[in-house]
Amino acid sequence: MFSNFLIGLREGLEASLVVCILIAYLVKTGNRSKLLPIWLGVSIAVVVSLAFGAGLEFGSQEMTFKAQEALGGSLSIVSVGLVTWMVFWMRRTARHLKAELHGKLDAALAMGTGALVATALLAVGREGLETSLFVWRAVHAADDGWHPMIGALLGIATAVVLGWLFYRGALRINLAKFFSWTGGMLVVVAAGVLAYGVHDLQEAEFLGGLQNRAFDISATIPPDSWYGTLLKGTFNFQPDPTVLQVTVWALYLIPTLALFLAPVGFGRSVGATDQKAQKATDEKSEADSAGDGARDSDGAEHDGERVRDGARRAGGRAGGDEVRGR
Repeated sequence: MFSNFLIGLREGLEASLVVCILIAYLVKTGNRSKLLPIWLGVSIAVVVSLAFGAGLEFGSQEMTFKAQEALGGSLSIVSVGLVTWMVFWMRRTARHLKAELHGKLDAALAMGTGALVATALLAVGREGLETSLFVWRAVHAADDGWHPMIGALLGIATAVVLGWLFYRGALRINLAKFFSWTGGMLVVVAAGVLAYGVHDLQEAEFLGGLQNRAFDISATIPPDSWYGTLLKGTFNFQPDPTVLQVTVWALYLIPTLALFLAPVGFGRSVGATDQKAQKATDEKSEADSAGDGARDSDGAEHDGERVRDGARRAGGRAGGDEVRGR
């Protein structure tokens, strides 16, 4: 239940923040009359996400056992890939998200109502489809009735409340730390879902080694005990995994978690010129979304930086000439 609460909270909060940014920008720029298309796009995204989840649930019931296991295992791999991409994308672009959305919204305002609906639909729909797919796989992996679904719904409801509080200015938290912690925990949850997906593919006879157990501690941690149920519901823990499950779990979790926890830009050689270019790009993105006044201010700041850089280079050359003169 906790893992699904975490999924609902994380994905729901991302969607809530997107909606808050879009609404706040329209209100701030005097386009309050354009709010209806935004809410229409959000509503369509929610309906499409629910329909997608319902299709997965009821459509799979008509399949044979092996077909269900094959579908479940394949979608587990897809959902883990989507969640992994999502946590790394948010880690890399979270600080530019506001400017990016403002730019898209400006373009949509110029194009008309349909573009506004599409902007909200695409921004929220992506999170909704990811949530539906990942929750569906996590619910089946946990095999704990409706408890995982209740956890996911509670997470989404909490995210909606937090989004509203953010918009009203009644709540302030360090979003960078929040997404770092929840992202790390989601990587652990995704590793369990991936291992369970491999087990499904083994049961569907797409992969071999179903009888080759890595270990069996069912006597120590019974699957039907309260702590066995808790571990399975939280981390998709299995007391008798196959060798292939453990191998895939370790090969995914260790490098993915290490890369996620590494500092942004780790492993890349970035020179001073590249850093200045990136800084200029970031400042230009912020300036484009802030208005003419902000653009003028940023332009002046850039001019000042170029003047100071030129002065430092001139000073460096003068110092070098003086040394050579001596």
